[in-house]
Amino acid sequence: MKTLTHKWLMPLTAALALALATPADVLAKTADEAARQAARQHNAQKVLSVKTVQQGNKRVYVVKLLTRDGVVKTVRVPDDGR
Repeated sequence: MKTLTHKWLMPLTAALALALATPADVLAKTADEAARQAARQHNAQKVLSVKTVQQGNKRVYVVKLLTRDGVVKTVRVPDDGR
């Protein structure tokens, strides 16, 4: 049983770490705009959720996407500050 767990745990952990560290190269005014931009930039099949978080004095949209190959990816889109 340990072998089966080990086979999928390492790739899953690596994919999750990469997805959490992936920033979007765009700025957004609203959560809806952030979701659209992130989905377009990452060629996502579906937007799963959008959350607004405060990081210091900046607002960031955290967008969860479902990619076309079935991977859930988390993208951070900075607010444009307007």
